[in-house]
Amino acid sequence: MMIVRKLRLQRGWSQEHLSQLSGLSVRTIQRIERGQNAGLESLKSLAAVFDIPVTELQGEPAMNDKAQITPDEMKVIEQVREIKGFYSHLVTYVLVIAMLFVINYMTDPSYIWAWWPAMGWGIGIVSHGLSAFEVFNFFGAEWEKRQIEKRLGRKL
Repeated sequence: MMIVRKLRLQRGWSQEHLSQLSGLSVRTIQRIERGQNAGLESLKSLAAVFDIPVTELQGEPAMNDKAQITPDEMKVIEQVREIKGFYSHLVTYVLVIAMLFVINYMTDPSYIWAWWPAMGWGIGIVSHGLSAFEVFNFFGAEWEKRQIEKRLGRKL
């Protein structure tokens, strides 16, 4: 039920926050958002949280205008996923590089070799950040569209 996801995102809530408000498990909310059928009690809980009638949640997504995600919304959702991926990558980088520096200092503090992986991986982090935040978007949606049209032999 894409409507649950859309309503949740419109309010800026995480699945965890919706779980706390509705009394449903995060796993149940994930299943419902992926389109699996929800029980009446779950629908009642969600309807109460969103302050809408249960019938709005029971309608078919294709028939319900509120359930449709617009192309702009899809673009924003994809952009947020990219930024989330960058932050996940950054946290992993910080933890692993910190661990490498600790190992370096514990084994041979006379030569600090941990700078090499920090710099190499750091270049990847910077590149990922520039892409995620669309600072330089050399291979973005427009590039993809041009490449697809070119390979299909169509003129733009």
